[in-house]
Amino acid sequence: MNQIVATQSEPEAAAGERPLAVEMVDVRKEFDDVIAVADITLAIEPGQIVGLIGPSGSGKTTTIRLILGLYRPTSGIVRVNGKDPLDFDRADREAIGYLPQHFLLYPELTVAENLEFVAATYGLGWRARRRSIRDLLRTVDLTDAADRLAAQISGGMQRRLALASAMLHDPSFLVLDEPTAGIDPLLRADIWQVFRGLRDEGRTLVVTTQYVTEAEHCDQVALISDGRVVAFGTPQELRRLAFGGEHVRLTVPDLDRQMMREILHFPHVAGGRWDGEDELLLVVDDAGTAIPLITERLREQDRQVTSVEKHQESFEQVFVALVKKQDERVSPAA
Repeated sequence: MNQIVATQSEPEAAAGERPLAVEMVDVRKEFDDVIAVADITLAIEPGQIVGLIGPSGSGKTTTIRLILGLYRPTSGIVRVNGKDPLDFDRADREAIGYLPQHFLLYPELTVAENLEFVAATYGLGWRARRRSIRDLLRTVDLTDAADRLAAQISGGMQRRLALASAMLHDPSFLVLDEPTAGIDPLLRADIWQVFRGLRDEGRTLVVTTQYVTEAEHCDQVALISDGRVVAFGTPQELRRLAFGGEHVRLTVPDLDRQMMREILHFPHVAGGRWDGEDELLLVVDDAGTAIPLITERLREQDRQVTSVEKHQESFEQVFVALVKKQDERVSPAA
């Protein structure tokens, strides 16, 4: 895993060194007797897309509100670009674009007027304002709706308008709470393409989503359940963590239990199970290394191999497996 775990005694970034975009150390947030976030430690490097992924009520929104300084942690440390969000000055806040979960713009204004208003609050000159609004309307596919009242566009279009508003002042750090909620799959893919373009320009994006499959679009993923970070790493690292390695699907005609036992003792094979008639789903250290070795070993034994290929589970399966592992750690069987 490539998680960078910060400690409370860790010094500030050295002179000339770019600080972590987000650093959270043992952060806890309680509302009366409800624990919304429990002892989160998380470190996010600049210039990445980091997904906070989990079901509704898991603590994603509370986490980003702590990052933004909208909530004060009950305990623990939060730093953004090396600074406590509660100490942000105007320049610090202007470097951040925030998309809240709920629509907060003006329904009695048109789409374009809403963007004009947001641009004015950031002091954008009329030339830069007009160019930015035109480009962003095209980006979020709202050009044809520019003159419609915000109250008269669909929920998905309102979401895209709010996203354009968050991006309007060209921030270096974007915090996006459910940016693709209510948006059709094709446009959702386009929006993630926009996010990757922003990342490639050196910006940092923290994105929450209930769509677990969107983990594939992120550089790093924090899986959150019941206010805790279950796992943090690249999508591929989380797959390996969930299943103990990579999966290979192997089909051998007339496969029997004796042959299965032999295959499970092949080099680089860590385990496996039946997965249909004549099929095994194997856990291997590395699929690229294991597949040719498995194939060669079976052919040496004059066994026909119908197919052997890397198998990649859906991220829903990864999430479920990691949450189960977390539950087992927290509540081990008696």
